[in-house]
Amino acid sequence: MIEKRPFDRLFSADHGWLKAKHHFSFGQHFDPNRVHHGSLRVWNDDEIAPNSGFPPHPHANMEIITYVREGAITHQDNLGNKGRTEAGDVQVMSAGSGIRHAEYNLEPTTTKIFQIWIIPTRDGGEPSWGAKPFPKGDRSGRFITLASGIAGDSDALPIRADARVVGATLKKGETASYDLGGRYGYVVPSSGEIEINGIKIGTRDGAAIANENVVSVTALEDAELVLVDAA
Repeated sequence: MIEKRPFDRLFSADHGWLKAKHHFSFGQHFDPNRVHHGSLRVWNDDEIAPNSGFPPHPHANMEIITYVREGAITHQDNLGNKGRTEAGDVQVMSAGSGIRHAEYNLEPTTTKIFQIWIIPTRDGGEPSWGAKPFPKGDRSGRFITLASGIAGDSDALPIRADARVVGATLKKGETASYDLGGRYGYVVPSSGEIEINGIKIGTRDGAAIANENVVSVTALEDAELVLVDAA
């Protein structure tokens, strides 16, 4: 089963410096049918104005993955971590028992990100943060793992969840397959139009997948996409 969630029908929020679309219930937006998809809890499509951002605020017991679509995001936290993550790259924060952080766009142009929250397999633990570049050439025509809590995914950023975040860049006409094995999947193209098992998904639309063993993605135009595989 694949449920298409068109971008123009997602929950919207406009805070001036932040324009957001919420694929799941978030903040003041609540839909009992869109609270989570397996352990995937949040997928926010954020546009952050230049020289602005999220001031210091706390989190606990959540795996927070940031995929930078355009621009760059600068992270700071109370553990002393600081880093700048550029377009196409990924950062992961394991909130664990508690962390306080800020995310700023210090660039002269708008930064666009996917912010993905995944429920951890257990609460607590020391909080942590990390970032990693993922050159688009490495994922040309195929899925590569960006962040994972699944055994064997040693090259990915670690998360404390039974989940995996993968990405792919496809040229028009290319097809890439992912073995979902009946788990929960969620796909969003950051650019381009794709077809998933015969269903067309446009740029920044969501595709909630359940009870599918194999996900076959064909690019109807040049496309970049992110997929979450969750228990």
